[in-house]
Amino acid sequence: MAKDNAISRMITGFRNCFKIPELRDRIIFTLLVLAVCRLIAWVPIPGLDGVQLQDYFSDLREKQSQEGIGFLGIYSMFTGGAWERCSIGGLGIMPYISATIILQLMTPIIPRLSRLSREEGGRVKIMQIGRVMTLFLCLGQGYVMSLGWLSPETVLPGYDKGVLATGGIAYHLQTMMALTCGTMLLMWLGEQITERGIGNGVSLVITIGIVADLPRALPMVWEMFAPQQWTGADPTMTRSMFEGIFLIFLLLAVVAAVVAVTQAQRKIPVQHAQRAVGRKVYAGGSSFMPLRVNYSGVMPLIFAQAILMFPGMVLRSLGSIEGWEEIFLTAATWFEAGHWFYYVTYALMIMFFAYFWVATTFNEIEIADNLKKNGGYIPGVRPGKATSDFLHKTMSRITFAGASFLVIIAIIPMILGDAQNIPYQVSQFFGGTSILIAVGVTLDTMRQMESYLLMRHYDGFLRKGRVRGRF
Repeated sequence: MAKDNAISRMITGFRNCFKIPELRDRIIFTLLVLAVCRLIAWVPIPGLDGVQLQDYFSDLREKQSQEGIGFLGIYSMFTGGAWERCSIGGLGIMPYISATIILQLMTPIIPRLSRLSREEGGRVKIMQIGRVMTLFLCLGQGYVMSLGWLSPETVLPGYDKGVLATGGIAYHLQTMMALTCGTMLLMWLGEQITERGIGNGVSLVITIGIVADLPRALPMVWEMFAPQQWTGADPTMTRSMFEGIFLIFLLLAVVAAVVAVTQAQRKIPVQHAQRAVGRKVYAGGSSFMPLRVNYSGVMPLIFAQAILMFPGMVLRSLGSIEGWEEIFLTAATWFEAGHWFYYVTYALMIMFFAYFWVATTFNEIEIADNLKKNGGYIPGVRPGKATSDFLHKTMSRITFAGASFLVIIAIIPMILGDAQNIPYQVSQFFGGTSILIAVGVTLDTMRQMESYLLMRHYDGFLRKGRVRGRF
């Protein structure tokens, strides 16, 4: 009964969204822009034999070769399949995310950027620097990608069907410009969603690429778990229905765990003393300060995969240098999913970026000063430096728990694919970046939609009009 009430509240909440003109316009605008983003993923680059490359990808999936499938699956996920189609959106939104990562790393180091981040209007200037960096990254990555498409055997293992395009300066310039324009257009569309639509635009662009891979994964699931006489599939690739039921329960458990950790908070009690401001006397009271367990959200995963995505591709491109083939190609395998070095590096980078994100965005000294100015204090902790030390220690502990959870969720689809020989297009929905991004972006978008509903005195999506875990 309670479940039916929750579902009815959700349906009522979505129905109420279209009763508010401003929110309705924002939702429609967001859906239209996301449709344009998907259209970009299907517009081919002139001069490339995209059909030939797609045939190779189909052969690669059928063989279930683990070598190279990690890079293919991960990059395909972030671009929504655009790379496989040789479309103008082949780079996706990843150069913009890479530029954001570089600026995040450089801000605490470079004094000028550090001052800009604290100044009024400084964030706008930093965003402009990020756009310029995105342009140069697109040109560089576009050139590397044009080399990969020209000679796929240097990037994609086992490719022996010849080149996909005629080389030359015109080919490289044309491919670089097309990929750069596609990425800059996706970046601009994401910013338009953030400004005029609902939700975070860049995150939604990535999410729609992940969701777009679902129709391709469903037939694979059917072939794996349906009876052989229904599908005619290879008997060695089919599995029992019990394995399918187990994977469904695993999917539900992973989604529930992701939602629980995403919404989990450590509530720090705060006591406010009675104080007088002019002729007004403000009564004291008690409240709490919510500290999110997964404070950094999906950013550590995105940052880690954005960095680990290209070393293998670059090393395979360098593998065409005469005399260095074995060295570079061997090094490239270390950055492929399935190798122990990739797993260890991936886990360490997730932990690092989780702490780095907290260190750059959570200012415990400023929070402690604001509490002291407003007459607030944490019971049992002295105001000032003792409060900031307490918040730093507490945040470090819960960040370790949140980062450890991110590592476990990120490794699940890779281990599942290795152990059960499940295609990456299927296993990615059982954990990893795809689930975290989809759940995190969905919850964030629902919070924004709910804020409009509560302002207009409509019921929200869940009990008492609040998404559980909000503050």
